[in-house]
Amino acid sequence: MALSPEDLSALWLTLKVASLTTAILLLIGTPLAWWLACTSSKWKGFCSALVALPIVLPPSVLGFYLLILMSPNGIVGKLTQQLGIGTLPFTFAGLVVASVLYSMPFVVQPLQNTFSSIGNAPLEAAATLRASPLNTFFSVVMPLSRSGFLTAAILGFTHTVGEFGVVLMVGGNIPDKTRVVSVQIYNHVEALEYSAAHGLAGGLLVFSFVILLLLYSTQKNNPMAQIK
Repeated sequence: MALSPEDLSALWLTLKVASLTTAILLLIGTPLAWWLACTSSKWKGFCSALVALPIVLPPSVLGFYLLILMSPNGIVGKLTQQLGIGTLPFTFAGLVVASVLYSMPFVVQPLQNTFSSIGNAPLEAAATLRASPLNTFFSVVMPLSRSGFLTAAILGFTHTVGEFGVVLMVGGNIPDKTRVVSVQIYNHVEALEYSAAHGLAGGLLVFSFVILLLLYSTQKNNPMAQIK
């Protein structure tokens, strides 16, 4: 069955949100994961629990509190209005912010576990060559963590593609603006348009299976074991 223009629009929007979310998570998640892997701070447990919270928290709960925080009277909403950004709920930017927070453990935890598995020997060898910490990270740590970065990127992207509760609470159901694939499938089911729902849902099912198959085929260890 051919996809409708609304379906294609939802697919394109989903890909944009997932791509941007993954890029942002890799940028902010890498230093966070490195800190969590190396620190002995008393705050490590608190920060680790905070990062992992979306894994156990119902998406609707996270979406509800994000909606409150980003509303005109919320702390974040007041700040964004003062900065001239406006409010984030029911906007593309709001979708991205919610997606970053919801998918964060699926990027940070694989990177943290990969960094922890490197050990001290390579870092000590770099230090004896008088390499700076920054140079050591880019020339030693990152090359040794390629599989971790691949796992983090794929899990972050696919997890964002499959979001529903958070994006519906924060983004709503606005065509061409916040209506992603999962919401579009819900619309089809609600309207008893099961053939159209099958088209989108089946496509996502095949996409998710192929991505995970490739990930399991290229990784020696179980990629999902990197998420605790």
